[in-house]
Amino acid sequence: MSKQRFASVWDAIEDTPEQAENMKLRAMLMTALKDRIAHSGLSQAQAAELFGVTQPRVSDLVRGKISLFGLDALVNMATAAGLHVELRVREAA
Repeated sequence: MSKQRFASVWDAIEDTPEQAENMKLRAMLMTALKDRIAHSGLSQAQAAELFGVTQPRVSDLVRGKISLFGLDALVNMATAAGLHVELRVREAA
């Protein structure tokens, strides 16, 4: 049995490199949003109002339900939360 190494867990579990990249970006945005909630001391209801979503949506975010969020929704929430989102594109290694 050979051991295969991956750059991230997403590279290991997703079917395609495209899916892995999408999941990496979504995970980074979700982490930034969860950090914003924690560092600001916001309740889920307060975060929902700030992000422009419902409290159950924030609950899904906090619980890490990544499959329920697309990149566009996460970018919108991050911007509403006062975060600046940047995308950097470079050649694959």
